[in-house]
Amino acid sequence: MIIALGGSTGFVGQAIIQKMRSLSPTFRIIDRASLKKSDQAFAEEYIEGSDVIINLAGAPVSKKWTAVYKQEILDSRVMTTRKISSAINLAKQKPSVFISASAIGIYDSVNTHTESSTAYADTFLAKVCTAWEKEAQNSQDFTRVVIFRTGLVVGRDGGALAKMHLPFSIGLGGKIGNGLQPVSFIHINDLVNAMLFTIENQSIRGIVNAVTPYPSYNAEFTDKLAKVLGQTSWLTIPSFALKMLYGEGAEILLEGQKVLPEKLEQAGFRFDFPTIQNALVQVYG
Repeated sequence: MIIALGGSTGFVGQAIIQKMRSLSPTFRIIDRASLKKSDQAFAEEYIEGSDVIINLAGAPVSKKWTAVYKQEILDSRVMTTRKISSAINLAKQKPSVFISASAIGIYDSVNTHTESSTAYADTFLAKVCTAWEKEAQNSQDFTRVVIFRTGLVVGRDGGALAKMHLPFSIGLGGKIGNGLQPVSFIHINDLVNAMLFTIENQSIRGIVNAVTPYPSYNAEFTDKLAKVLGQTSWLTIPSFALKMLYGEGAEILLEGQKVLPEKLEQAGFRFDFPTIQNALVQVYG
């Protein structure tokens, strides 16, 4: 199997490489240098003959959103996905599937969302996701396109937990604001397994909510994280502090989406870590 992978140095990208080593795939790594090639050269070197394309590339959102950085967040997602979609269209031997990342931040914070939901947020991140997904969908006439709208990824070696571990491990963790914001999450192992499941199940296409069936809430999540680390969660992080630190980007922490994985469940996918307790115990237990 030949896999063209964008975003290989990230948390999820590294987990995919480690998981798939047992399958002995050949990886074609899509990096910044490759994206500077002409569309034809890129198509010939990275897409032509690849069985699977997985694109996870995108600048981190957990930084302060200045006007310049917001443009980087958008461009790093849209331009990379556009390059890949164009190359798929140009390739004579098409990949069997193109898995493109997105985020549950496209949804509003009011409703409960399955893949059929069109109740989108009116936020910068939602607009980024919409533009990002549109570029991936431009290749759906040429290959099977699956768009993973991923929630909070739980794992030891990266993502939000890597940043939260130190303060929580010394008893300085706590809920954000009132703690009522939903936390739709997925364990890193379940996420990678869901991608493998999608590759193998050709009936799955379009939007896939990459979250567990049992969303948590910020207060529950922080309480259980503290307990797993042998601490208490007694602090409250005020909203204004996050806004000072992250600017508009604080919306990711101050709001949340309640999202359900209807498509994965209907296809028969089984989550190894369906609850936040399961996931945190596996990481830190």
